[in-house]
Amino acid sequence: MNACDKKYINLTIDLALKAEGSTSPNPIVGAVLVKSNRIIAKGFHRQCGQAHAEIEAINKAGKKAKGADLYVNLEPCSHFGRTGPCTDAIINAGIKRVIIGMKDPNPLTCGKGISILKKNGIKVELCRDSQPFQQLNEIFNKYITKKIPFIAVKAAQSIDGKIATKTYQSKWITGKHSRDYSQCLRKKYDAIMVGVNTILKDNPYLSCRFGDELLLDSPVKIIVDATLKTPANSNIFSGLSPAPVIMATTTRASKKKIQQFNNLDADVIVCPVDKNNAVDLKYLINELAKNEITSILVEGGGKLNGSFFDAKLVDKAYFFIAPKIIGGEHAVLSVAGTGCSKLAKAITLENVKYMRFGEDFLIEGNVKYS
Repeated sequence: MNACDKKYINLTIDLALKAEGSTSPNPIVGAVLVKSNRIIAKGFHRQCGQAHAEIEAINKAGKKAKGADLYVNLEPCSHFGRTGPCTDAIINAGIKRVIIGMKDPNPLTCGKGISILKKNGIKVELCRDSQPFQQLNEIFNKYITKKIPFIAVKAAQSIDGKIATKTYQSKWITGKHSRDYSQCLRKKYDAIMVGVNTILKDNPYLSCRFGDELLLDSPVKIIVDATLKTPANSNIFSGLSPAPVIMATTTRASKKKIQQFNNLDADVIVCPVDKNNAVDLKYLINELAKNEITSILVEGGGKLNGSFFDAKLVDKAYFFIAPKIIGGEHAVLSVAGTGCSKLAKAITLENVKYMRFGEDFLIEGNVKYS
């Protein structure tokens, strides 16, 4: 692969990111058509059910696509789903070469698109280093191979790891720039999850905003509430928080309570209890996956965060750290739960990124369990 090939294949990443958070349960994909070392068309998959990136680029190029090279970050599909196979369109357009960032991770289709293109005389090249493309679609890759959602935990904490004071004050530990970026993170995920204690103490809207604009396609709100203590007049049910609500509860909740939330148009998922008499999180995320929820941003308190880490269900962590020391053994920790007894068993992060927002720092990385 020469320098020009690298430039064009990397451009597919930038194009794909234009629709980040909008294509679920599909991956994010960008495509570039090049002829005589000149870009003749670009495309990206905008939304589930709409044209795939390759189709958009081919349609833009028209007859010029014949004899062109196609660059795409993910192997073109070869099956009928919500749209037709991209391989058919590529063949019919007369494209001579296809450069692919990574194979389709779906075990049922992996490599089939490449095979079909080759059988029809199209030269296919696969990038040797697929890591940037794997990272780009980490949510889709997890969901399509494991059949469970990609789980990220986000916390805003002081230097000493506290997300609230001993009197439960938490607004605001981090600054406005950090909070604005948190809204961007919410848009990336299908759902936001908190525990009932967050609802009781903070009464959040859990909406997704950009400036003063409320996004009507905000992520689904999931409340983990083993006995349904959530008040029926909570802000999550208001018109200022328009996204659907899922109440994750247990058999400990009464039928009367369940009916009450059904009357509020909330979807109630009754889960088994775990060893701590709380919602069985493994059961819950499997049920959520059946509803095509491919990713969840957990913003719950230390108890819920800790439960996810203890269960080894977290794939990614976002920790915003403010230059403040709250102190106090009764202040609220960002991660509670059981934790580890030996440092050798501590959870570590890979592919770590450090970002600064005003006086705050964000540490972001993929979770690795020992």
